[in-house]
Amino acid sequence: MLALIPYFSLPVLEWGALFLDSWAALVSLGFIAGLELARARGVGRGLDVRDVVDGIVVIVGTGFIVAHLVHVLAYNPHLIEEEGWITLLEIWGGFSSTGGFIGAVLGALLFYKVIRPRPFWVHADTVMWGFPFGWALGRIGCFTAHDHVGARSDSLLAVDFADRFYIARGVVDQALWGPRHDLGLYEALWTIGIAAVFWALRKRPVRPGFFTALFATLYAPIRFILDFLRNNDLPGADVRWAGLTPAQWGAVAMFCAGVAMLVVLRRRPGAEP
Repeated sequence: MLALIPYFSLPVLEWGALFLDSWAALVSLGFIAGLELARARGVGRGLDVRDVVDGIVVIVGTGFIVAHLVHVLAYNPHLIEEEGWITLLEIWGGFSSTGGFIGAVLGALLFYKVIRPRPFWVHADTVMWGFPFGWALGRIGCFTAHDHVGARSDSLLAVDFADRFYIARGVVDQALWGPRHDLGLYEALWTIGIAAVFWALRKRPVRPGFFTALFATLYAPIRFILDFLRNNDLPGADVRWAGLTPAQWGAVAMFCAGVAMLVVLRRRPGAEP
């Protein structure tokens, strides 16, 4: 098999009991980038910067909480039997991006409808505009940590995973070794494209909710397709529900919601200046 990308492993920085790996570093940078871009857009549209920044903090926090709950309940329910219900409170113990999206929606509703009532779609769409820029950095973090190892592949974008990678994960069958898809890379590349579209449309007058609907319709189909490239032969392979991963079912729901929103927005008069 041929693979363009050699396997690499980035060092983890340690300060006593504290440590910083590439995933955490890039996710943190993504949070800052998304927040700053959304903040700047909010200021440009006359929104109170506190409403944008505080809203993002709540949205991201809720996203992480629900991302962990879905990681356990939908992907790894065996953890409850093995470790007890306390595993649901160990927020640092794994995340599901689908759960993160659900949590982000709940966080936006909580903040802009309950905690600090504001025009919902004006604020939520401002936050969403900055999202793909941060998400791309987060997915690059997933790629550097090799969190989403896919099926074996001879694609030029496949990663030629080293023997030590498989040995560390207890894969003793050498027939399973070799190049594989790295889905973190693929999703990062696609999300960079989405971010470029968002940037190109940044000055276009749009109805509130447009960027949320646009992201859903651009992201969901590719995520649905990419999950068919996930591995099912390595330890910890994603669970399937009726042949699809939980993320694929989530992508179907996201795409339908996005299309419905675009239809509604097309019929709604008025747009942002």
